[in-house]
Amino acid sequence: MRVFLLCLFCWISSAFAETVPPIQLAMIEGLSGPFANTGDAVYRNLAWAVERVNARGGVKTKLGMQKLAIKQYDSKGQNEEALTALKSAIDDGARIVLQGNSSANALALIDAINKHNEREPDKRVVFLNYSAVDPALTNERCSFWHFRFDASSDMRMAALVDVLKQDRVLKSVYLIGQDYSFGQSVLREAKRQLVLQRPDVLVVGDELHPIGRVKDFTPYAVKIKSSGAQAVITGNWGNDLTLLVKAAKDVGYAGKFYTFYGNALGAPAAIGEAGVGNLMAVADWLPNYSNPKSPNASEQFMQSFRARYPKPADDYVHMRMQLMVEALAGAINSAGSSEALAIARALEKSKAIFAGQAGEMRASDHQFQQPLMVGVMARKGDAGVKFDVEGSGYGFKVVKALSSFQAALPTSCKMVRP
Repeated sequence: MRVFLLCLFCWISSAFAETVPPIQLAMIEGLSGPFANTGDAVYRNLAWAVERVNARGGVKTKLGMQKLAIKQYDSKGQNEEALTALKSAIDDGARIVLQGNSSANALALIDAINKHNEREPDKRVVFLNYSAVDPALTNERCSFWHFRFDASSDMRMAALVDVLKQDRVLKSVYLIGQDYSFGQSVLREAKRQLVLQRPDVLVVGDELHPIGRVKDFTPYAVKIKSSGAQAVITGNWGNDLTLLVKAAKDVGYAGKFYTFYGNALGAPAAIGEAGVGNLMAVADWLPNYSNPKSPNASEQFMQSFRARYPKPADDYVHMRMQLMVEALAGAINSAGSSEALAIARALEKSKAIFAGQAGEMRASDHQFQQPLMVGVMARKGDAGVKFDVEGSGYGFKVVKALSSFQAALPTSCKMVRP
């Protein structure tokens, strides 16, 4: 009888575990339109990170061990569509929202989530941001419900200019960006940083273009070349960057590119040999980085990612997205709950360590503090370049690594907490 009861208890426990619903994560992203490839690439990163958490058994809440599940919602890159997606996600039961590929969308989501959480405290939502880097998101527009796991554009620009200032031959630059809040902030900060660190460098072009609408950047590339600029500084991402660097190559522009996102999504292949030694990118992590404390960690991480996604075209991997999911899992475990307020309070104290990289959340503004690095494009097989990008034959050699302390910037956030 004892054996029978024990077996019955095990069966009931197992059956209960199988009926515990997963914790829903709503990824609100542009999955169609000009930046659909960026949305697809992000999903691969997040799905892989979630798979890893679930393989460990999931997260522990008062219901027991729960798995995580991601559902995608297409914002088409538009604010109104993002807000519609948010409503659908909430109606579907999601209380954790993930978004990043548009600061404009992120700002709209923050405002909507603030109002929703005040209006419906029983259905509050927490917002995890992996790529929207407008400084306002963790300064004047900061929110208790929003947590950014990417570096702000000001942090990225400071790292880029820290490398640029060493190029004493450089005397002129052309600034170009996407005409929305993020692109405007990038150009504004570029000018400020240049005045501070290289006042001798002349800005010979300062231009914004419609986001996601330009199919042929040749006219812009011709202006850049005609200006005599020795370098271009841009925060462009997705096809707006790939088409820009391709056009620059096609018109014979021989200057350097200082970019936020030149290390992925077709940019290295588009610029080809012209980018060797000339295309710079800033990131929270680069595949060819070797952490002195964990020298093999990056290599093992890249090998495991490529084993999961073997197609060269799928080779878009970002450490911050892995750290974000790890931080979320840790926060849920710490809170013992999937309720938004409990998660948010735990996230304020969160730290994440994975594959030799580490970071922690700054409670004052919810800006994740992590290292930054700048790389220069080189051929695969060159010194310091074991991994190429997307099968292009080109990878990035790390030329500058900043600790999380060195990368940090002050905040003007005045956090209002519930």
